[in-house]
Amino acid sequence: MTSPRRRFQTFEDSSHRKGAERVAALRAAMREAGIGGFVVPRADEHQSEYVPANAERLAWLTGFTGSAGTAVVLADKAAIIVDGRYTLQAPEQVDTAVFTVVPLADKTPDAWIAETISADTVLGYDPWLHTADGVARLERAVAKGGGSLKAVSNLVDAVWAGRPSQPAGRVVLHPLAHSGEDAEAKLARIREKLAAAGVDALVISDPHNLAWAFNLRGADVDHTPLALGYAIVPREGRPSLFLSSGDVAPDARTTLGALAELAPRASFEQALSALAGRPAKIRIDVATAGAALKEMIASAGGTADVGPDPITVMKAIKNEAEIAGSRAAHRRDGVAVTRFLAWLQREGSNGIGEIEAVEALEDFRAEGGLLREVSFPTISGSGPNGAIVHYRVTTASDRRVRPGELFLIDSGAQYADGTTDITRTVAIGTPTAEMRDRFTRVLQGHIAIARAVFPKGTTGAQIDSFARRALWEAGLDFDHGTGHGVGSFLSVHEGPQRIAKTGAVALEAGMILSNEPGYYRAGAYGIRIENLILVEERSITGGDRPMLGFETLTLAPIDRALIEPSLLSPAEVEWLDAYHALVRQTLGPELDADVRAWLDEATRPIGPAA
Repeated sequence: MTSPRRRFQTFEDSSHRKGAERVAALRAAMREAGIGGFVVPRADEHQSEYVPANAERLAWLTGFTGSAGTAVVLADKAAIIVDGRYTLQAPEQVDTAVFTVVPLADKTPDAWIAETISADTVLGYDPWLHTADGVARLERAVAKGGGSLKAVSNLVDAVWAGRPSQPAGRVVLHPLAHSGEDAEAKLARIREKLAAAGVDALVISDPHNLAWAFNLRGADVDHTPLALGYAIVPREGRPSLFLSSGDVAPDARTTLGALAELAPRASFEQALSALAGRPAKIRIDVATAGAALKEMIASAGGTADVGPDPITVMKAIKNEAEIAGSRAAHRRDGVAVTRFLAWLQREGSNGIGEIEAVEALEDFRAEGGLLREVSFPTISGSGPNGAIVHYRVTTASDRRVRPGELFLIDSGAQYADGTTDITRTVAIGTPTAEMRDRFTRVLQGHIAIARAVFPKGTTGAQIDSFARRALWEAGLDFDHGTGHGVGSFLSVHEGPQRIAKTGAVALEAGMILSNEPGYYRAGAYGIRIENLILVEERSITGGDRPMLGFETLTLAPIDRALIEPSLLSPAEVEWLDAYHALVRQTLGPELDADVRAWLDEATRPIGPAA
């Protein structure tokens, strides 16, 4: 399985135990700036989940390498607030003598600030790294504690020796065959939305929306083909595109130049201020626009209309070309994952290492010749490491899976025609009765989502409990959402749609989401079963309302050794057998004889429930 090609993942341990000295340096900068506290979110100026190396301020300061979290450093106290995915990881990575680790479910950053900040303390923040709504929450929090809030330049940057430079990856076109709609038509639709909203222009601050609107892709962020920058789209007239990278492929420069004025990122603030000074009413995205943009527009005499970027929903609803591309990508990916699972079963009893598994799966994907990147760092957790929801294996943590353990692998790929994300949990040797029970309950939740039929207008929050019922009946649950949106050769985590307790957006036909319930026993094992699903229209005989349901896109076997058939209903058995038949029929012709024989056995029908 070795290969000379460049790998898309590394396994260095980027966490550290330098929190004390780095917090001391930050506090010295705070005193010099005349403030008593500073907020450090895990964000860049676009509020992205995955950020370039020069924006990894939270990791540099604390040692925590997760994709979400907020640190608050006061003169005599510091905390890092993380969500349920990271409550096990954060205490292992940060110096708990310096930082109090606070679960988000117990306390938000705002609540911690309100309870902890001393009267008359000035709390500083970087206005590029917080949205306008986020700043309003901070203002309320400090007011409760008797303090005040102040926008300052980023103090972490001031003390970060050797901070990486701004990335400047190549910008290329995303072809019409994959995008399904040319950029000129997309911009016309965007202008219609602006007219309906009564605004003069839109600032595109989300690089994902920038990529979609102009049919471009970049290389400024690992694993997600983004070109960082901004755009200004006026309701009438020519857009302006401000890219951080000057490395634009010649054909992209020609095509983009015909659509918009191309300018360097450094000229964005001047252009925005000039537009606002006309004056103009300018929509900035409530979710991704830094508060600095609101202040900039107001200072120039314009009106900042803080609201949703209309592109976000437009991008989430995939067109026919994007759907066809996703199906093709999942068939291709299913072949690679099935070959990997066959290899894992064959070699697992020999004690496969977690890094070895990551590299093997990446190699199976690369052998098809169409892999552009992985869509996120693979989560490869054996035994107790599988219980860490967003575990990332390093050379320091790598362990070999042992007989009687579970192995959880959550991975995805970036192909030009689609983005994939799949999790499978596999028994190495003979699983315990408890493992089979928990796995089957997770499977029941997965099937409940896959089989769900619901009226138009239903939100992800209304569906989320479908995935939890079998676990709840046994007094169990999981602390993450059931599903996130997925892009089209873009981010593996895409909004606004999600299946979660906080999923307030109605699902619409054409949206792609994950279906990934789980169960985690700390220190022992983790279980997650994940497929991607496409929202589609459903016709129900005799029904009187427009209905929706899901098509399952992901194709790979689910480990039968972990299923307790007596827990499954006849309808659940029917779904599982039909899914496995589809996997067998679709992937079988693409596999060699040995793997095809393995797949035939792995997808053998369970039959009637016992």
